Amino acid sequence: MSTLVLKKSNGSPVTTDWLQGLKSRFQSYRVYRHTLSELSVLSDRELADLGLHRSMLKRIAYQAAYEAS
Repeated sequence: MSTLVLKKSNGSPVTTDWLQGLKSRFQSYRVYRHTLSELSVLSDRELADLGLHRSMLKRIAYQAAYEAS
């Protein structure tokens, strides 16, 4: 993957922060989707053993992806 580099008028390179932000958001979204997918395959019994209910899965996945930083 290549990195886009812009130059200021004084010649110093400026890495595009928005590109890094986009990459970070995409990685967080992948963690969210992966966590939700993994939890969704568990049976109701397995979720109950973990103290979870199926209605909690989206919130748990969101916390794992976006609030764990």
